[in-house]
Amino acid sequence: MERFVLWLLVAVGVGLLLLSFRFLPARDVWVSFLLNAYAASFFGSIVAGAGLLEYPVRFFAAYTDNSVIFEYLLYPVVSVYVYATSRRARWPGAAAQCAGYAAALTALEVVFERYTDLIEYRAWKWEYSLVTMFLLTLAVRLLARRMVGGTE
Repeated sequence: MERFVLWLLVAVGVGLLLLSFRFLPARDVWVSFLLNAYAASFFGSIVAGAGLLEYPVRFFAAYTDNSVIFEYLLYPVVSVYVYATSRRARWPGAAAQCAGYAAALTALEVVFERYTDLIEYRAWKWEYSLVTMFLLTLAVRLLARRMVGGTE
C-alpha cells in the first residue's frame, strides 16, 4: 500500500510542477523550486540523520535516510505555489499564506505518520514540523522574490 501511495505522490508532484509553468515564468518556478529543494534536503538530512524521525518505506532507501519524494519534489512544488499565490502580497499576507501551507503539509504529515509506514516520529513532534516548514517556506519565498527581481 505504501509503495502505491509513494507513486501516487510522485504523479501528483510532477503534475503540479508541470501545471505551475502555465501561470508562472519558468525562471520563477525554477528559482523557488530549487531553493526549496536545496534547503529542505539540508535540514531533512540533519533531522533524519539524527534519528529524530524515520522513513521506513521510501525510495532509494539504500542511499539516503531522507524522504526523497518529499524533500526533492513535493515540498519544493508547494514552495512554487506559495510563491505564485503570495508574490503580490505584502509581508503579513505572505506570512499568513506560508503559515497556511505549512499547516496543510503538517496535517498531511500527521495523517501519514498515524496511518502509514511512510514516516515515524522518534524524538519529533508535529509542532516541530509546523514551525520548521513555516520558517523554511517563508525564508525561501522571500529569497526567491528577491532573486527574481521583486521587492517586499
